[in-house]
Amino acid sequence: MAFQILRFDMRAPAFSKATAPELYAAALEMASWADQRGFDSVTLSEHHGVDDGYLPSPMTLAGCMLGRTQRVRVGIGAALVPLYDPIRFAEDLAVLDLASGGRMRVTAGMGYRPEEYAMMGKDWDGRGKLMDECLDAIVSAWRGDEFEYGGRPVRLTPRPLTQPKPPILVGGMGKNAARRAARLGLPFQPGVNTPEVLALYMSECERLGVENPLVLPPGSGEMIWVSEDPDRSWSEIGEHLLHDATAYSSWQPANQRSAVHSDAKTVEALRAEGKYRILTPAECLERSEAHGEYAVFVLFPLCGGTPPELAWQSLELYADQVQPYLK
Repeated sequence: MAFQILRFDMRAPAFSKATAPELYAAALEMASWADQRGFDSVTLSEHHGVDDGYLPSPMTLAGCMLGRTQRVRVGIGAALVPLYDPIRFAEDLAVLDLASGGRMRVTAGMGYRPEEYAMMGKDWDGRGKLMDECLDAIVSAWRGDEFEYGGRPVRLTPRPLTQPKPPILVGGMGKNAARRAARLGLPFQPGVNTPEVLALYMSECERLGVENPLVLPPGSGEMIWVSEDPDRSWSEIGEHLLHDATAYSSWQPANQRSAVHSDAKTVEALRAEGKYRILTPAECLERSEAHGEYAVFVLFPLCGGTPPELAWQSLELYADQVQPYLK
């Protein structure tokens, strides 16, 4: 069956008819629904100090969702690791790993917004070094032995359930991220498919004797909603989708591209671009057939503060008229 993901970032822009408490309550219900419906993963994101309330504490929400579910995995893509105290990060993830039976996964990201580093009192220019230091400390902590960090002795207890460490991937766009992942013996999740960066990761893993190196490919960037009448749905939620797209593009410098980058400035342009897609059930099944065993459905029901009642219509239509027929 296709790989099925539910994604949340908890934006609640001022124009949305849904309040932040309503959106959070809906997200928890939707995570439970995804668990019962056989979804593979619920994915959360992280940013700080955003006017629309973008999720700043994905670890906390992940814990709530893990408590409401039994089998679905919950991931953070990406956790902005340099903004954390790495020892507390390692402890928190160890507890979530234990409490969930190993269902937690994190992609470690460095971030690309200087204002977030300023807000947290972190050095933007030294973010690469800080990322290395944090990941080194996190991986060392999970081994369970006493070690020194910041000139003080540290020992993490209890150790995580998943050994030798909980699932943590290194995210990034360039060669430094590839080298970092290989040096730590961690899976690599690039933001875009760049052949020379992927080749560097694999060659570094071979040089360092990393067993079973793993690259998790970036997504296509497609966000999917299901509707019997896409024209009507674009008129209902297009403003929410455009808010999400333009916010992301405004954060990214001119030389940075990612799978979710959009150049659209209007709802009509966003629809034509094809990254935010409102499909009929039949079109979903055609898409699944075209992608075969590699089909991935990323449903983003509350995108841009979409009212929960509209989001539920999409999810229930997917469950009734798409999911039973996926191969």
